[in-house]
Amino acid sequence: MLSVEVNGKSLIVREISDQWGEECHTFLSRPEMMHWVERRFPPGDFVGKEDERESLLTAFRDI
Repeated sequence: MLSVEVNGKSLIVREISDQWGEECHTFLSRPEMMHWVERRFPPGDFVGKEDERESLLTAFRDI
């Protein structure tokens, strides 16, 4: 599960999984967050599910 919190000028992304627990990433700008998103969800992980990746990227762009 991913959640994004806008806190003033910073964006806080929390990744929560039953395997790894919670990881928190803090970004000072939207471009910095989008750079992380593109690295975190590479196209190779979505072979055959490109529309799922595009939907994920769109959701982050809309933040």
